Amino acid sequence: MGRKYFGTDGIRGRANGLITPELAMKVGQATGLAFQRGDHRHRAVIGKDTRLSGYMIEYAMVAGFTSVGMDVMLLGPVPTPAVAMLTRSMRADVGVMISASHNPFADNGIKLFGPDGFKLSDSFERDIETMLDSDLSPQLSESRALGRARRVDDVRARYIEFAKRTLPRQLSLDGLRIVVDCANGAGYKVAPEALWELGAEVFTIGVEPDGFNINHEVGSTAPAKLIEKVREVRADIGIALDGDADRVLIVDERGHLVDGDQLMAVIAESWMQDGLLSKPGIVATVMSNLGLERHLETLGLSLVRTAVGDRYVLERMREDGYNVGGEQSGHIIMSDHTTTGDGLVAALQILAVVKRQNRPVSEVCHRFEPYPQLLKNVRYSGGAPLSQEHVKAAIRAAESDLGKSGRLVIRPSGTEPLIRVMGEGEDRVKVEAAVNGVCDALRQSPDAFAAE
Repeated sequence: MGRKYFGTDGIRGRANGLITPELAMKVGQATGLAFQRGDHRHRAVIGKDTRLSGYMIEYAMVAGFTSVGMDVMLLGPVPTPAVAMLTRSMRADVGVMISASHNPFADNGIKLFGPDGFKLSDSFERDIETMLDSDLSPQLSESRALGRARRVDDVRARYIEFAKRTLPRQLSLDGLRIVVDCANGAGYKVAPEALWELGAEVFTIGVEPDGFNINHEVGSTAPAKLIEKVREVRADIGIALDGDADRVLIVDERGHLVDGDQLMAVIAESWMQDGLLSKPGIVATVMSNLGLERHLETLGLSLVRTAVGDRYVLERMREDGYNVGGEQSGHIIMSDHTTTGDGLVAALQILAVVKRQNRPVSEVCHRFEPYPQLLKNVRYSGGAPLSQEHVKAAIRAAESDLGKSGRLVIRPSGTEPLIRVMGEGEDRVKVEAAVNGVCDALRQSPDAFAAE
């Protein structure tokens, strides 16, 4: 059954649309009540990215938490992984990140972390949803039991030290010219400072947030400026974060983009050689390229696939004992260090390999040839399109044509009324024919389909 508020990554929507002050306050109240266990003084930490609406949501959530007797520590603009880390290190009962990740500034969202720094389970989110639609006024605290709120001053320094400690103590980035694009988002101070402290010569893009320009023509979803800057200053590497800095993409010294699949391959092989992999394999989603899977097989490593979403990757990692996983989009999770995707920490792992091997990034980060991959979207207005018999027949035919040399992934979007059709395989012509055949069938459905 679909959920009213929570999606695959917390609550996300238009500021003053879905995400109103009233909803934010109610989320604070419901979450505060859900995490009150025992007689100790309960605490929440709240971080945010650089969106204008962050102020509105932040203070509304403070009102919600304090109204049910929970103290609040305000972190200001910091990356999502910093919130997860500080929730644990500050012994808080709950952590909140106010962000819509890579979305435009007009959107915002609320991500929740438990006291262990992990995102909440589906069942816990369902419990909070039930509370959001109920009257919580009888559970509000008495006047003497209301919570307090204060700002924490040294948050960035704490996170920078945490990120640096994920590397060997003696490792230095001295001699590397690095361009870092912070997407005018949550990592705009910590990422350049951490790289500079490690000895790199740092050039910056997207470090002037104004409340409106987060992710606008910068960051991991818009790498054109980063590519141009890497070529202009003849940098060794470019690093692109997204709005809340929980994912990363790389640009090599030639100006070529490196996605999360290649980054996972680099980290997996490095960790395997150092004896750090907890199991002989990694976890990724159904969208990761078949080339990654075949490359890992040559190393004696497996690729375990999950549904799209870093939370599902992490759940599988925890269930089966893997310590490396991620997504093609650049969410890289290394559970020895973090409880969520961390763009800066992942970038540091790549830089460590570059320094150790003393080779260009274009060589270090090109571990396999990706299989031809094609993704198309078909928009719909209602109904159950994938249950139509002619659609099922088209899918069976496409899968038969691709055979064992390719694969087909068809899934509804978790955020929009779209069916996403992805095909990949050794033969580009077969892949295109398979994807187009399924899309044509979807558009012929009576459920008001339209080409995307």
